[in-house]
Amino acid sequence: MIQGVESTNGGTRTAEKRSQIGDYFGGVSAVFSGVALLLLIATLLLQQRELRMQRQELAHQREELSASRAELHRSAEADLRSLHVQLTDMVMNNPDLAEVWDDLPRDSTTELRQNLFSNLTFNHYVLALSWGTFSEEDLVVYASSLLSSPAFLRYWNATRAHKSQLPADSAEGRMFRVFERALADQRRGAPPSTA
Repeated sequence: MIQGVESTNGGTRTAEKRSQIGDYFGGVSAVFSGVALLLLIATLLLQQRELRMQRQELAHQREELSASRAELHRSAEADLRSLHVQLTDMVMNNPDLAEVWDDLPRDSTTELRQNLFSNLTFNHYVLALSWGTFSEEDLVVYASSLLSSPAFLRYWNATRAHKSQLPADSAEGRMFRVFERALADQRRGAPPSTA
Protein backbone atom coordinates (compact mmCIF):
# COMPACT_ATOMS: atom_id res chain seq x y z
CA MET A 1 0.00 0.00 0.00
CA ILE A 2 2.84 2.39 0.78
CA GLN A 3 4.44 1.52 -2.53
CA GLY A 4 1.18 2.29 -4.26
CA VAL A 5 0.98 5.71 -2.68
CA GLU A 6 4.65 6.38 -3.54
CA SER A 7 4.21 5.38 -7.16
CA THR A 8 1.09 7.49 -7.58
CA ASN A 9 2.86 10.54 -6.17
CA GLY A 10 6.01 10.25 -8.21
CA GLY A 11 8.08 7.75 -6.28
CA THR A 12 10.48 7.91 -3.38
CA ARG A 13 12.63 10.59 -4.92
CA THR A 14 9.75 12.94 -5.36
CA ALA A 15 8.69 12.28 -1.78
CA GLU A 16 12.21 13.08 -0.54
CA LYS A 17 12.26 16.33 -2.55
CA ARG A 18 8.89 17.28 -1.17
CA SER A 19 10.12 16.43 2.32
CA GLN A 20 13.14 18.73 1.85
CA ILE A 21 10.85 21.51 0.66
CA GLY A 22 8.70 20.94 3.76
CA ASP A 23 11.79 21.09 5.95
CA TYR A 24 12.77 24.34 4.22
CA PHE A 25 9.36 25.85 4.95
CA GLY A 26 9.62 24.57 8.53
CA GLY A 27 12.88 26.49 8.95
CA VAL A 28 11.37 29.61 7.37
CA SER A 29 8.37 29.20 9.65
CA ALA A 30 10.67 29.12 12.69
CA VAL A 31 12.40 32.31 11.46
CA PHE A 32 9.02 34.02 10.99
CA SER A 33 7.94 32.87 14.47
CA GLY A 34 11.16 34.30 15.92
CA VAL A 35 10.62 37.61 14.10
CA ALA A 36 7.01 37.68 15.30
CA LEU A 37 8.19 37.10 18.88
CA LEU A 38 10.75 39.92 18.57
CA LEU A 39 8.07 42.24 17.18
CA LEU A 40 5.75 41.30 20.05
CA ILE A 41 8.50 42.08 22.59
CA ALA A 42 9.27 45.39 20.85
CA THR A 43 5.55 46.27 20.90
CA LEU A 44 5.29 45.47 24.61
CA LEU A 45 8.37 47.59 25.37
CA LEU A 46 6.94 50.51 23.39
CA GLN A 47 3.61 50.18 25.17
CA GLN A 48 5.38 50.07 28.52
CA ARG A 49 7.30 53.23 27.65
CA GLU A 50 4.12 54.95 26.50
CA LEU A 51 2.28 53.93 29.68
CA ARG A 52 5.16 55.31 31.76
CA MET A 53 4.95 58.60 29.87
CA GLN A 54 1.17 58.70 30.38
CA ARG A 55 1.62 58.10 34.12
CA GLN A 56 4.15 60.93 34.27
CA GLU A 57 1.77 63.21 32.39
CA LEU A 58 -1.07 62.30 34.76
CA ALA A 59 1.16 63.00 37.76
CA HIS A 60 2.09 66.36 36.25
CA GLN A 61 -1.58 67.16 35.63
CA ARG A 62 -2.39 66.22 39.24
CA GLU A 63 0.33 68.58 40.47
CA GLU A 64 -0.99 71.35 38.24
CA LEU A 65 -4.53 70.75 39.49
CA SER A 66 -3.36 70.90 43.10
CA ALA A 67 -1.45 74.12 42.44
CA SER A 68 -4.46 75.59 40.67
CA ARG A 69 -6.72 74.60 43.55
CA ALA A 70 -4.31 76.20 46.05
CA GLU A 71 -4.21 79.41 44.02
CA LEU A 72 -8.00 79.45 43.80
CA HIS A 73 -8.17 79.03 47.58
CA ARG A 74 -5.68 81.87 48.07
CA SER A 75 -7.67 84.08 45.72
CA ALA A 76 -10.91 83.35 47.57
CA GLU A 77 -9.18 84.05 50.88
CA ALA A 78 -7.86 87.36 49.55
CA ASP A 79 -11.36 88.27 48.33
CA LEU A 80 -12.77 87.48 51.75
CA ARG A 81 -10.09 89.62 53.42
CA SER A 82 -10.93 92.41 50.98
CA LEU A 83 -14.57 92.25 52.07
CA HIS A 84 -13.39 92.44 55.68
CA VAL A 85 -11.44 95.59 54.84
CA GLN A 86 -14.51 97.09 53.16
CA LEU A 87 -16.70 96.34 56.18
CA THR A 88 -14.12 97.84 58.51
CA ASP A 89 -13.87 100.90 56.28
CA MET A 90 -17.65 101.32 56.47
CA VAL A 91 -17.52 101.21 60.28
CA MET A 92 -14.63 103.69 60.37
CA ASN A 93 -16.63 106.07 58.22
CA ASN A 94 -19.82 105.55 60.24
CA PRO A 95 -19.04 104.64 63.88
CA ASP A 96 -22.74 103.94 64.54
CA LEU A 97 -22.25 100.69 62.60
CA ALA A 98 -19.77 99.56 65.24
CA GLU A 99 -22.72 98.57 67.44
CA VAL A 100 -22.86 95.39 65.33
CA TRP A 101 -19.41 94.37 66.58
CA ASP A 102 -19.73 94.22 70.32
CA ASP A 103 -16.26 92.91 71.13
CA LEU A 104 -14.45 96.22 70.55
CA PRO A 105 -14.39 98.93 73.23
CA ARG A 106 -15.80 102.20 71.95
CA ASP A 107 -14.95 104.83 74.54
CA SER A 108 -14.40 107.31 71.73
CA THR A 109 -14.55 107.38 67.95
CA THR A 110 -10.76 107.63 67.85
CA GLU A 111 -10.34 104.53 70.02
CA LEU A 112 -12.89 102.66 67.92
CA ARG A 113 -11.01 103.50 64.74
CA GLN A 114 -7.71 102.49 66.33
CA ASN A 115 -9.22 99.16 67.39
CA LEU A 116 -10.62 98.56 63.91
CA PHE A 117 -7.27 99.39 62.35
CA SER A 118 -5.53 97.09 64.85
CA ASN A 119 -7.92 94.32 63.82
CA LEU A 120 -7.09 94.92 60.16
CA THR A 121 -3.38 94.81 60.98
CA PHE A 122 -3.76 91.55 62.89
CA ASN A 123 -5.69 90.03 59.97
CA HIS A 124 -3.05 91.26 57.53
CA TYR A 125 -0.47 89.22 59.43
CA VAL A 126 -2.85 86.24 59.57
CA LEU A 127 -3.01 86.32 55.78
CA ALA A 128 0.77 86.72 55.50
CA LEU A 129 1.26 83.72 57.80
CA SER A 130 -1.22 81.52 55.93
CA TRP A 131 0.39 82.37 52.59
CA GLY A 132 3.88 81.79 53.92
CA THR A 133 4.98 85.37 53.27
CA PHE A 134 6.66 85.52 56.67
CA SER A 135 7.88 82.83 59.03
CA GLU A 136 6.53 82.67 62.57
CA GLU A 137 9.90 83.97 63.78
CA ASP A 138 9.56 87.05 61.53
CA LEU A 139 6.04 87.60 62.78
CA VAL A 140 7.12 87.50 66.43
CA VAL A 141 9.29 90.54 65.70
CA TYR A 142 6.38 92.37 64.00
CA ALA A 143 3.98 91.36 66.78
CA SER A 144 6.39 92.65 69.42
CA SER A 145 6.56 95.97 67.63
CA LEU A 146 2.76 96.22 67.43
CA LEU A 147 2.31 95.23 71.07
CA SER A 148 4.58 98.08 72.14
CA SER A 149 1.90 100.45 70.84
CA PRO A 150 -0.61 101.36 73.60
CA ALA A 151 -3.44 101.50 71.05
CA PHE A 152 -2.70 98.01 69.72
CA LEU A 153 -2.17 96.63 73.22
CA ARG A 154 -5.60 97.99 74.22
CA TYR A 155 -7.13 96.19 71.21
CA TRP A 156 -5.22 93.03 72.04
CA ASN A 157 -6.38 92.99 75.64
CA ALA A 158 -9.98 93.60 74.54
CA THR A 159 -9.99 90.73 72.03
CA ARG A 160 -7.56 88.32 73.66
CA ALA A 161 -10.19 86.14 75.36
CA HIS A 162 -12.05 85.70 72.08
CA LYS A 163 -8.87 84.96 70.12
CA SER A 164 -7.79 82.35 72.66
CA GLN A 165 -10.87 80.32 71.65
CA LEU A 166 -9.75 80.07 68.00
CA PRO A 167 -8.82 76.58 66.73
CA ALA A 168 -5.11 76.04 67.33
CA ASP A 169 -4.50 74.75 63.81
CA SER A 170 -6.21 77.69 62.08
CA ALA A 171 -4.16 80.59 60.70
CA GLU A 172 -5.82 82.92 63.22
CA GLY A 173 -5.05 80.54 66.08
CA ARG A 174 -1.43 80.27 65.02
CA MET A 175 -1.19 84.06 64.75
CA PHE A 176 -2.73 84.40 68.23
CA ARG A 177 0.05 82.17 69.61
CA VAL A 178 2.67 84.30 67.81
CA PHE A 179 1.30 87.46 69.47
CA GLU A 180 1.09 85.72 72.85
CA ARG A 181 4.70 84.64 72.49
CA ALA A 182 5.75 88.22 71.66
CA LEU A 183 3.75 89.51 74.62
CA ALA A 184 5.36 86.97 76.97
CA ASP A 185 8.80 87.97 75.67
CA GLN A 186 8.00 91.63 76.36
CA ARG A 187 6.81 90.88 79.87
CA ARG A 188 10.00 88.94 80.61
CA GLY A 189 11.98 91.85 79.26
CA ALA A 190 13.46 89.72 76.51
CA PRO A 191 14.36 91.61 73.36
CA PRO A 192 12.46 90.48 70.26
CA SER A 193 14.37 87.90 68.28
CA THR A 194 15.72 89.17 65.00
CA ALA A 195 14.69 87.11 62.03
